Amino acid sequence: MSAALDAHLARSRALADELRRGEGRAGLAKETSNLFRDRAPGARRRLDVGAFREVLAVDRESGFVEVEGMASYEKLVDECLPHGVMPAVVPQLKTITIGGAVAGVGIESSSHGHGLVHETVRELEVLTGDGRVLVCTPENQHRDLFFGFPNSYGTLGYALKVKAATIPVRPFVHLQHRAFSGAAEFFTALERHCQAGDAHFVDGAIFAPERLFITLGRFADEAPFTSDYTFEHIYYRSIAGKREDWLTVRDYLWRWDTDWFWCSKNFLAQNPLVRRLYGRKRLGSRTYSKIMRWNARAGITGKVERLLGLHSESVIQDVDIPIGRAAEFLAFFTREIGILPIWICPIGPGKDAERFVLYPMRRELYVNFGFWDVVRKREAHPPGHFNRLVEREVARLGGIKSLYSESFYPEDEFAEFFGGAAYRALKAKYDPGGAFPTLYEKCVLRR
Repeated sequence: MSAALDAHLARSRALADELRRGEGRAGLAKETSNLFRDRAPGARRRLDVGAFREVLAVDRESGFVEVEGMASYEKLVDECLPHGVMPAVVPQLKTITIGGAVAGVGIESSSHGHGLVHETVRELEVLTGDGRVLVCTPENQHRDLFFGFPNSYGTLGYALKVKAATIPVRPFVHLQHRAFSGAAEFFTALERHCQAGDAHFVDGAIFAPERLFITLGRFADEAPFTSDYTFEHIYYRSIAGKREDWLTVRDYLWRWDTDWFWCSKNFLAQNPLVRRLYGRKRLGSRTYSKIMRWNARAGITGKVERLLGLHSESVIQDVDIPIGRAAEFLAFFTREIGILPIWICPIGPGKDAERFVLYPMRRELYVNFGFWDVVRKREAHPPGHFNRLVEREVARLGGIKSLYSESFYPEDEFAEFFGGAAYRALKAKYDPGGAFPTLYEKCVLRR
């Protein structure tokens, strides 16, 4: 066993001892979070997992990386690229951790070929609620936890180590932006490209019902030029302005981080002068998430809106819709919610997609719609009004939504979509003492 694995084993044992010694509910003590749920800090003991951030091994030949759960994808990518590989799916923000992406739902433009992050995982080491450290694989005696862990959000345990698939990379990514004027032709073309497998990366952006773009990315050994979207230039604006582009592979993977897709506008960071005041190092998800959480505590935006006579609701969601119903969802969304732009990312679930009991997907092509903004109206609505509209429509169309943000499901409806009896059985087996909250408590309840 290597020194790195020896050190990891010692850390795992110490953390398990800490969990077993304590009493009451437990949570993670960590510096960053990519969850978008406003909650008052709970009166629970905090487990310090800050040391679990090492990349333990990158094996190019076998196509796997072993990494601790709190390692950020930025660190993971930086360790993998010198070996000529990248994780098979790299979520869009540098601060996302691999453990968080497995316990939640991770996606990116390689998902049309590799599925969601948890579908690229081959082995999980989990600290369960009863203080055990278990190695879980699709075949061993803990396969129920392996297939039950994704979308559990720390309510069954925490991923201390992950073994995940990698794919070979080349130095550059050549991008082609294809424009469409209607939803039917857009989703037809999206499905065609995914079925053809003619690009390494596929995603899209919808700026208006008649301004839709598919972006195809292909690895390349050489590039006639490379664009830089890490400071003065803004990536999402280039989609409608260029037919093709070239990026280094690292800059491609983080093309969304500098502007948090397009949400940096809420922090005035798309103003050229303000952008320079931020400086290159402070443009990105780390900065914006800190500002957002400060604003949530201080309530500045809410106070201004009340003075202006406005009522607002954050609608920050990612939902996955079968591609045959995607045009219907887009028509609903533009009519009832109206947030633009929308990120589009196809997902090709793998052979085991239906076995992940808290996030089951059929073996067909899905389309992820990502929308992250505030709906502001003069008239008041009940709390969660617009989010509930989305939840109901997703259910009607046979889709599923991620739980990283606010949810408003009644408890029986939530159980129907997110595990039900299977989740209760997992909870009883791996956290019988209730060291962690239930999934409904974590993702829906606000007390």
